[in-house]
Amino acid sequence: MSPQVLLPVAIVFIVGIGFAIQAPLNASLGKAIGSGVGAAAISFGVGFVALTVLTLAFGQGPAFARALAAPPLLWIGGLLGAGVVWAMLWSVPVIGILTAFAALLLGQLGAALVLDAMGAFGAPVTPITLKRVLALAMVAGGLILSRL
Repeated sequence: MSPQVLLPVAIVFIVGIGFAIQAPLNASLGKAIGSGVGAAAISFGVGFVALTVLTLAFGQGPAFARALAAPPLLWIGGLLGAGVVWAMLWSVPVIGILTAFAALLLGQLGAALVLDAMGAFGAPVTPITLKRVLALAMVAGGLILSRL
């Protein structure tokens, strides 16, 4: 694997570990405060503060003003992220961490397959191939096996 690929893969892998830890932490917070939606709001609030501090620390504060001129469609990412955080903290106590993440991953990969084929949001066009469909089917098999 080339260094241009290895570094982003390593970073995403490490962040993925944190994401796996985040779901049961948020679920526990939701149980402790008696509100899954409240726990999701707290999680996003803490993340918002951390990212705001980083934005300002990197001297990128003017990006906040420029965001007002961005197309409104691009703001939906925050809403989608909130949905992910809430769905995970709600589902983990019911179906477990592995099954919740297998379902999340299957949804992400299925959407990614289609978005890649469309070249959505400026991504390079990557056609749907049998190998890619089989990879998706293997994840679906993993989801099923996680509940047997």
